[in-house]
Amino acid sequence: MRTVIAIAMLLLATEVFAQPHDPGESSGTAWQPAAAPMTGRHLQAGSWLLMGDASVFAQFLYESGEVHRTSHQAGSINWFMGMARRPVGRGRLGLRAMLSAEPWTIAGCGYPNLLATGETCDGDTIHDRQHPHEAFMELAVDYTRPISDRLRVHAYLALAGEPALGPPGFSHRASARPNPIAPIGHHWLDATHVAFGVVTAGVSGSRWRAEGSLFNGREPDESRAGLEFGAWNSVAARVSMAPTDRWSLQVSAGHLLEAEAGLGSQPRQDVERATASVSYYRPMAGGGVAALVAYGVNHEISAVPGGLLDQSTHAVLAEASWALSGGRHEVFGRFEIVGKPAHDLHVHEYITNIFTVGKAQVGFLRQWPAIKGWTPGFGAHVNLSFLPPLLAPRYNGRIAPGVGVFANLRAG
Repeated sequence: MRTVIAIAMLLLATEVFAQPHDPGESSGTAWQPAAAPMTGRHLQAGSWLLMGDASVFAQFLYESGEVHRTSHQAGSINWFMGMARRPVGRGRLGLRAMLSAEPWTIAGCGYPNLLATGETCDGDTIHDRQHPHEAFMELAVDYTRPISDRLRVHAYLALAGEPALGPPGFSHRASARPNPIAPIGHHWLDATHVAFGVVTAGVSGSRWRAEGSLFNGREPDESRAGLEFGAWNSVAARVSMAPTDRWSLQVSAGHLLEAEAGLGSQPRQDVERATASVSYYRPMAGGGVAALVAYGVNHEISAVPGGLLDQSTHAVLAEASWALSGGRHEVFGRFEIVGKPAHDLHVHEYITNIFTVGKAQVGFLRQWPAIKGWTPGFGAHVNLSFLPPLLAPRYNGRIAPGVGVFANLRAG
């Protein structure tokens, strides 16, 4: 956190970038490269600029490494976003909403995603499943106003939204847009993209932004259809930079109070998280290439039988997508290495261990011409999960393959 604040103060003091610039906006107040295309549909209605976007996947997923439970599922991963903006005085006012039907289209505690962990269901923590999104992913208002030729201030207030912590949420990133599956390092990087109660304020130069957030750091519970307000007891700070239109970088840190469920009947635990990421987008004839490399670290002190367990765990992610033939074909892939605490994976006999696991995925999406504003597509992906020797008996070996097929419908 101190490093992030020091970088922000240095940028404010020097104002080293002088040319006006508006980097690509993404989830919450996060940036992605300005060269990345704006997706969805846009409409001017008087002084209001209206934007809408949506992506619906109907998928069948199978994971081979789960020994004691069903490892296949049919369902729908989906989200719907609307935004409205207009000038107000010297500034700009924006209204945002992002919704999902996943509480009703994803069965049980989530869809199969071997080695994914985080949040709770049926009175226990979730593992080897990716929890559904909340019905209300974002309900927010934002305001931006210039205060000089080189500086502007901005504010973001959300009933549900994203604090200044981590890279853009995976469902918003150009590098992950054709990919329906969440990263297994989600809770080390961008899990706070749905927080119930957020206020963010910051200042921006021409190619940098420094901001801080006060928010409710408690993860949502398994009742996903409503809003779950709590105390704004967590803090985060982030510095973002856009050295060119093709690049976007961020470093951030936060202290999340009572964020994660405790082990068994133990109280909820605090998390200190730091992240850094680099995003890239290169336009190409008939499409473009998007990429992201990200790192995250969580520091947790957990109550365990006999005392306290002080652990730091790390995650590294690299993902990319390549759109070609005018966007009709998209190839995507992801590779991750994550240190997972034993209790996250429910390997309680090794309670003090941290297991280094990995996952590699590659997929393809074929799209057809739009029909009444909606673009249909069909795709598939395969993945390999990599386990250390101690976990091999629980996952039918050290390498566990998985596969998914899906139909996709996008706005625009």
